[in-house]
Formats: sequence, structure tokens, C-alpha cells
Amino acid sequence: MAFTPLHDRVLVRRVESEEKTKGGLIIPDSAKEKPSEGEVVAVGSGARDDDGDRIKMDVEAGDRILFGKWSGTEITIDGEELLIMKESDILGKLA
Repeated sequence: MAFTPLHDRVLVRRVESEEKTKGGLIIPDSAKEKPSEGEVVAVGSGARDDDGDRIKMDVEAGDRILFGKWSGTEITIDGEELLIMKESDILGKLA
């Protein structure tokens, strides 16, 4: 199914966290926190300013981003869990 976010929303795939600590301890699934790092899958066309002109999005598909712990809404598309969030929920891009 093709999905395109509207306005200033972004579709994000979480990047899985490490299974082990630096010391070599394996972290069980029940103790893991959901990662706050992800990859942008799709972006909307951007919000509109007071004059009705589009505001260009700062992220694009393929960017790796950091977002807040409670950001976005979890959705399932074609059996894959994704997040949809506003661009303002994104903290920054990773190089």
C-alpha cells in the first residue's frame, strides 16, 4: 500500500537498538527501550504559511533522524510498524 503523509507530517521507520551492551551483556526484549532514532520513509508536501505558500520540509526520504521518546503515532502499514509525526517532533538529522 502506498502512503503519503499530508502537510508537515513525516513517516518514520524506527532503527533497532543494539542487542548487547558495550561490556557484552545481552539485553532482553522486556528491558529494551524503544529507539528514538529512525529513518524517514516518506514526507508530506509541507505546511502553509499565512500567505498560503508552502514551507519547504527540512527532511526528506532516506534521512536518519532523532525524535523524542513520546513523539508520533504508531501505525501499521503492510505488516510493518511505523511512526507518523509532525516535522516539529524531529530533534535533528544524523550525518
